[in-house]
Amino acid sequence: MSKVQKHRVIAPLVQGFWRLLDWQWSDQQCLGFLQQCVEHGVRDTDHADIYGQYECEAAFGRALKLAPHVREDINIITKCGIRPALAKKGLAGKANHYDSSKAHIIASAQQSLKHFNTDRLDVLLIHRPDYLMLADEVAEAFTALKQQGDVLHFGVSNFTPTQFSLLQSRLDFPLLTNQIECSVYEMKALDDGTLDQCQQLAVNPMIWSPLAGGRLFDMDDEKAQRLSNVLAQVASEIGASSFDQVAYAWLHKLPSAPSVVLGTGNIERVKSAIAAQQLTLDQEQWYRIWQASTGHSVP
Repeated sequence: MSKVQKHRVIAPLVQGFWRLLDWQWSDQQCLGFLQQCVEHGVRDTDHADIYGQYECEAAFGRALKLAPHVREDINIITKCGIRPALAKKGLAGKANHYDSSKAHIIASAQQSLKHFNTDRLDVLLIHRPDYLMLADEVAEAFTALKQQGDVLHFGVSNFTPTQFSLLQSRLDFPLLTNQIECSVYEMKALDDGTLDQCQQLAVNPMIWSPLAGGRLFDMDDEKAQRLSNVLAQVASEIGASSFDQVAYAWLHKLPSAPSVVLGTGNIERVKSAIAAQQLTLDQEQWYRIWQASTGHSVP
């Protein structure tokens, strides 16, 4: 077992809830889906204060309130720092912007605690890198929340390696993760140093949009067509039931041992993603998919 897997806090699969309102569930239906995820071993949940125009956290919290004991079966990961110009939410302004000030981070965390009806957040992430971020101030906010017991662990989302290193240099405890976009369609993180840094620091990255936000299924897209053909080939070779299972297996082979965030509200698709963890690609298959995505062979 690699160093990055030995001490992981976030599991290899995370259930995302950013589409929660789109699913148009009752609180009971939300709870039922969550309990099914837990029964199948998917216990980490991904959120953000802005999801659903600030409504998703509260909707999830209402579901939890129906069965408070379920809180002890899950981990709550949420994010803060993006401030849309939404007048109806008291955020009137001329532009969407970022806010990584100590006051905003602490206020956001406390609001999330209320939304989730809980006494602690398991993980809090800065949602996007703020060009005006004062690393010392973010560190003060994180430290205060940790000392109060409001947040157990901290991380970032969409940070470059240098932005990650800057914030880490001001903290007395390690950042837990960097949540980034990566998929067989979007491979920027392979070359920009992000995944290299995660492996170096034994940090498990979280992967959002593992199926490229649906672009992988767009057969009008030339890259998606190339990938579809190769993913189908590999699926047949390794016994996968669908090419999205191969896309998950491709991510799980990364040496940084990422946690993949699922965006589905369909428990059968969650179970399919769970089964994909048992699939293994060899070196040639992994690079065959890389070649289909990039459109060229390795040098």
